[in-house]
Amino acid sequence: MYDEILVPTDGSGASVAAVEHAISIAKPHDATVHFLHVIDVGTEMSASGLGTIAPELSKSLEQRGNDALDDAVERAESEGVQFERTILEGTPQEAITDYSSDHAVDLIVMGRSGRSGLKERIIGSSTDRVIRSGEAPVLVAHEEGEEAEDSE
Repeated sequence: MYDEILVPTDGSGASVAAVEHAISIAKPHDATVHFLHVIDVGTEMSASGLGTIAPELSKSLEQRGNDALDDAVERAESEGVQFERTILEGTPQEAITDYSSDHAVDLIVMGRSGRSGLKERIIGSSTDRVIRSGEAPVLVAHEEGEEAEDSE
């Protein structure tokens, strides 16, 4: 049923939950899990006007991505699950949906950020945007211990 599973990860608790779910799905299906970290160019561009801060921010964002991917890879290796790891720069939801299409992904597993502020309600989270724009089904993983929000 699943041959190619994509997990965008940023190292947050919610994305770690997504990594764990994806690995548990991939293992019995002998599927490959694609771990993807997207360096948000919007963040980099925002810092570009700050002079010397921009290069340091870029290094920091890249290191954060590598750390998140290292953790995901370690989890996959310990379970004997095949994987790919990739870092891309771009707008997260576009990079995720493009990667999904380019690699014939059967399932995307993403973490729920848990944020419920006004900004997220108006423009939506990356997970919401991928759900709306992607062709592959999306499984939304919740961080352990996360309480469900009340519907309004």
